[in-house]
Amino acid sequence: MPFANFKVPADTLTPEQKEQIVTRTTELYVEIYGERARANTLVLVEEVTDGGWGIGGDVLTLAKLQGTPEG
Repeated sequence: MPFANFKVPADTLTPEQKEQIVTRTTELYVEIYGERARANTLVLVEEVTDGGWGIGGDVLTLAKLQGTPEG
């Protein structure tokens, strides 16, 4: 079963954008594996709370990602 897991900052995507991620990712797997992959492709879009992840020991927030001062 093809599986894709997207972790995104919370409240940054609309429901339509999440649907687009699921649809386009499924289509990509179908393009690679053929039509048989469609029914078994699992796409998970997870929203990570602000400050709930980091890179290189630095906790990231939406403000840091957007380059705006944190308050």
